[in-house]
Amino acid sequence: MVVVISLLMFSCAEANKEAEKFIGIQLWSVRNDMNADPAGTLKALGEMGYGFVEAAGYGDGKFYGMDPVEFRELVEASGMKFLGSHTGQDIPEGVDMDGVMAWWDKAFAAHKAAGVEYVVMPWMGRTGHESLEGLKRYCDYFNAVGAKANAHGLRFGFHNHAEEFKELEGEIIFDFMLNNTDPEKVKFQIDLYWVVVGGKDPVDYFRRFPGRFESWHVKDEQEVGASGNIDFERIWGYAELSGVEYFVVEVEDYNFEPLESVRVSLEFLMNADFVK
Repeated sequence: MVVVISLLMFSCAEANKEAEKFIGIQLWSVRNDMNADPAGTLKALGEMGYGFVEAAGYGDGKFYGMDPVEFRELVEASGMKFLGSHTGQDIPEGVDMDGVMAWWDKAFAAHKAAGVEYVVMPWMGRTGHESLEGLKRYCDYFNAVGAKANAHGLRFGFHNHAEEFKELEGEIIFDFMLNNTDPEKVKFQIDLYWVVVGGKDPVDYFRRFPGRFESWHVKDEQEVGASGNIDFERIWGYAELSGVEYFVVEVEDYNFEPLESVRVSLEFLMNADFVK
């Protein structure tokens, strides 16, 4: 009987572990903590219940100053996975496109060595916001970068801010990007908060461009769920239609210390019945 009860308890524990919500954290949320104490910060995030990290500290082949494998092992020792990263290069003003693409080769090689699955560029240079011609150049550039990412066994994406919902020569910038990038080469990481700030509805984009949004930045004015101005439950109802595979918390304005803010944000999502 003791053996049977023990086995049942083990099975239940394993089932709960498998059923746990798999939510990531964008490390920009805790950037000062990461700079001061990366090991301690990652340990704290893992203990909170985050499942994976999305880095914001890549440079010259390293992550937060660490070798790719070293950083991955540090993340995994904290009970999380290293799945995503933010980095990028603008289109050069001159003609050194070969140099930029070589930069991407090095970056993708480092990310592959770290076990990363996707890389996101979280901005677009000013020329992409000044004319449709400049925006089309960025779309072509992102297609080329995405093809290179695929060749490295990675996926490439773009992360929006509010300015992508402005009109440019009769076109909404974000819509133009979705219509002029190859879905096989360019995924989109939709930032729910910045869509709303930009005066648009995330659900409208899920309906018009189903399957294009591989990851979400789950964000609010401060901690996730704190403002009451974003209907996360309604948005989550269209998660499958959007094509989302990765839910990533990001906090950029705080009511508490950053580590407490990201804990409160995760707690909101873990306690929400609509988050599956």
